Amino acid sequence: MRTLAFQMPDRGGGPTGPRMRVGRPSRRVRTLLMTLGVLAVLGMAFVMFAGFWTDWLWYRSVKYSSVFTTTLWTKIGLFFVFGLLMSASVGFNIWLAHRLRPPLSAMSMEQQSLDRYRMGIAPYKKWLLLGITSLVGLIAGASASGQWRTWLMWVNGVSFGQKDPQFNLDVAFYAFDLPWYRFLLGFGFAAAVLSVIAAALTHYLYGGLRVTSPGARATAAATGHLSVLLGIFVALKAVAYWLDRYGLAVKSSDFKATGNWTGLRYVDANAYLPAKTILFCIAVICALLFFATIWRRTWQLPVIGFGLMVLSAILIGGLYPAIVQKFQVQPNEQAKEAPYVEKNLAATRQAYGIDGTDVEEYSGVSDTTDKAKLRKDADTTASIRMLDPNIVSPTFQQLQQMRNYYAFPTNLDVDRYSNEDGAEQDTVIGLRELNLAGIPKNNWINDHFRYTHGYGVVAAKGTEATSGGRPVFTESDLPSKGDLGEYQQRVYYGEKTTQYSIVGGPQDEIDYSDDSGEKTTSYKGNSGINLSSPVNRAAYAVAFNEPQILYSGAIGEGSRILYNRTPKERVEAVAPWLTIDGDAYPAVVDGKIQWIVDAYTTTNGYPYASRTTLGDTTADSLTADNSQRAVVAQQNQVNYIRNSVKATVDAYTGQVKLYQWDTQDPVLKTWMKAFPGTVESKDDISDSLLAHLRYPQDLFKVQRELLTRYHVKDAETFLSGSEVWQVPDDPTNTSGNAVPPYYLSMKLPGQTEQAFSLTTTLTPNGRDNLSAFVAVNAEAGTKDYGKIRILKLPTSEPIDGPKQVQSQFNSEQDIAETISLLKRGDSQVEYGNLLTVPLDGGLLYVEPVYVRGGGLKYPLLRKVLVTYGGNTAFEDTLDAALNKVFETEGSPPTEPPVDDGDEGTDEPPASGDPTVQQALEEAQKAFDEGQQALKDGDWEAYGRAQQDLEDALKRAEDAQAKADGTGGSGSEDSDQSGDGGSGSG
Repeated sequence: MRTLAFQMPDRGGGPTGPRMRVGRPSRRVRTLLMTLGVLAVLGMAFVMFAGFWTDWLWYRSVKYSSVFTTTLWTKIGLFFVFGLLMSASVGFNIWLAHRLRPPLSAMSMEQQSLDRYRMGIAPYKKWLLLGITSLVGLIAGASASGQWRTWLMWVNGVSFGQKDPQFNLDVAFYAFDLPWYRFLLGFGFAAAVLSVIAAALTHYLYGGLRVTSPGARATAAATGHLSVLLGIFVALKAVAYWLDRYGLAVKSSDFKATGNWTGLRYVDANAYLPAKTILFCIAVICALLFFATIWRRTWQLPVIGFGLMVLSAILIGGLYPAIVQKFQVQPNEQAKEAPYVEKNLAATRQAYGIDGTDVEEYSGVSDTTDKAKLRKDADTTASIRMLDPNIVSPTFQQLQQMRNYYAFPTNLDVDRYSNEDGAEQDTVIGLRELNLAGIPKNNWINDHFRYTHGYGVVAAKGTEATSGGRPVFTESDLPSKGDLGEYQQRVYYGEKTTQYSIVGGPQDEIDYSDDSGEKTTSYKGNSGINLSSPVNRAAYAVAFNEPQILYSGAIGEGSRILYNRTPKERVEAVAPWLTIDGDAYPAVVDGKIQWIVDAYTTTNGYPYASRTTLGDTTADSLTADNSQRAVVAQQNQVNYIRNSVKATVDAYTGQVKLYQWDTQDPVLKTWMKAFPGTVESKDDISDSLLAHLRYPQDLFKVQRELLTRYHVKDAETFLSGSEVWQVPDDPTNTSGNAVPPYYLSMKLPGQTEQAFSLTTTLTPNGRDNLSAFVAVNAEAGTKDYGKIRILKLPTSEPIDGPKQVQSQFNSEQDIAETISLLKRGDSQVEYGNLLTVPLDGGLLYVEPVYVRGGGLKYPLLRKVLVTYGGNTAFEDTLDAALNKVFETEGSPPTEPPVDDGDEGTDEPPASGDPTVQQALEEAQKAFDEGQQALKDGDWEAYGRAQQDLEDALKRAEDAQAKADGTGGSGSEDSDQSGDGGSGSG
């Protein structure tokens, strides 16, 4: 019967009738098909090879080939080890289930149906087994290779030297070990589940398991086999329960008192922790019962044990903690949670580097009555920056672009350079980078061979402007010249340089243009990859999907291809284990333009430290429309961050250097063990480079967000929420995003001299008055570098915050009228950075006001808003505004010379005591002159006319104030005159 059963024909349905004979393809057709198939395989193989080969060439060109090889071999090793383990696990259990198959007994309908499948796969059993095991191995290997960071951190992890307060384990266990153990556990679960499924299906196919057949549902062999697999699964669950105990120290949860919470709370320590221990013991017993089935040949006890484990998980792991939370914690939450909140406070402050923050009381109101002293201190307390780097980029563009194929970044940078007296001064700086959109004619040769680089640095004093509102340039023109001396001006690597270029070959590159015509050059650096090899050319033709690279005559001896050209992507490529700051900035160092890039080491495994999302906490009004400033960590959330690495990228050669900055960071030490030789010592940083290093904005933004809650140190205040602050919205625009921190040279109370600082303000949660002024010493190389100071304002006497100060500016009648006049015609008014400076117990607010006038769509500094102690001034210069606020005459401010060779400004005619009508006529004349200047494109003349207009209106106002009972008519005449002027304009 058994033999006959296997010889039974397939009685499946289908068409009947005479068979049609299908002729075999001819030899020529078969040869052609085979050739096409081979070519297709070779093509696919070369595409894969091109990606690998170009990556290897790039890493070798930047001298970081060890990063490529270490990463590659780690991925390959994990792929094969875990792929083979998964294949072996599933394959062995399929083989074992097949070997344990029973002899066929009396036929049943179920077995007759299965016979057809057994006969169908019989000739292909080996191939089917190979295919299944290969598929699961490929999937498992690919998943494991993505864990290369986890593996390298585990195998190279170093001690933090700090222990968690609950289990007394080194933080390295949570940061480096626990993630790897969890991966192994997840892999074990996947292997167990797949093995159970594969074994069960094989047993069923060959009769070891029966669903409808009479008799036992499973043979003894199948029962023992599956019991062992289920026992392994339950044993892994026991391990999971044990690891979950430690996972409570890094578990995130929602805590109404604080929002995002990480670490154990009362219910975790007193309910979940013992519950996990009990469930671990139950799971171990349950696993032993499954293993015992090998001898008992019955599933009764293990099934009962498994059911009890599930029931225990529901009752002990779910219901019991809920009861504890409801009846023990909630009635007395502060007392119960306080010890755990203190642990969270200490760990969070340590993990984010804010544990050394000083909080000082600051009155916010000056008790100094000496106005002359206040005026003098205003000059020495801070170098108040009038040039806003986030607004004046169009001005740099208009005045210093020189050619359409150059451009400046949207947001310029602030750095420090020595002035003519040798003193450090805040400087706004930008590079004249390549702008492909401005090339006269776009084609492949122009885009990639002729126009390959930008040219020169443009810099301006941060604290000054000309009488016309233009920047006072310290480095300008083309080629650039000024205070920075001699340096390599060609910019082959920059923030706006995103396309590849082929340089150094027979095709000349456009260097720059001057009155004598175009100047050409040929790249002499050693950057990029040589294209003299046909293999290299073919590989890049495929990798860049550009066939012309393969055969173009513009490529010859010496041709090199440059790509990955933005500083951020170069540092990310050579150090994929770092998180990169959103703002790389240029500096002229030792005759070279160097991009300076701040980089962070992060982890989300610091016990008890609350997590934060870097992309959210580093967002502000500058990142909203600038994707280059976005910061994203490898993990979605982190709870530990250090600015461990300072990186530089040479703007000409593209050379990348990584310098160890935080010598105590265990995460960086771990990665330095994994990638030896990639990070240079901190001692290798030259003094000239050190002078341009600064405290990074994104780290400060993360820290200030944490300080809104974690500036307090006692649990009671933290839980009450009475001292929760917030980062205010930027009051200078309507974006609704957070105000960015500002770099400013200033001295805080108690300091004797100015320090380059990064500053911000904080307001109470849900209110607009000021809670605190926060500053960090941003000057690298000083003893106080990185020290955060908080000046805490009183809550009993509210002090105006940024939004209220801006509102006060806008509501002043005189200021509003002047702003309205500045907006006449096609002009637009833009508010610059609202700077806050602590001054003699009070707070000095300064804000530059820019005007984009007429057809000249670039902003020029026209006014300065200043307020202190309730006094507000809106004047042409900072000196004049400070004099007015502090009611000091001072020396009449002299306007600095205009940097474009203009002979000066016209003084308004003196008028001892003019009548209102005379003053309005002068205002009308000045307005008409301004409109004509706009039509002529003469911005300097427009500026003089605006000044004359303002002076005339002021005289009209003064004259009207002296008239008795004519205030209303005078105002009306002024309005009519303004309307008439507008109409005639």
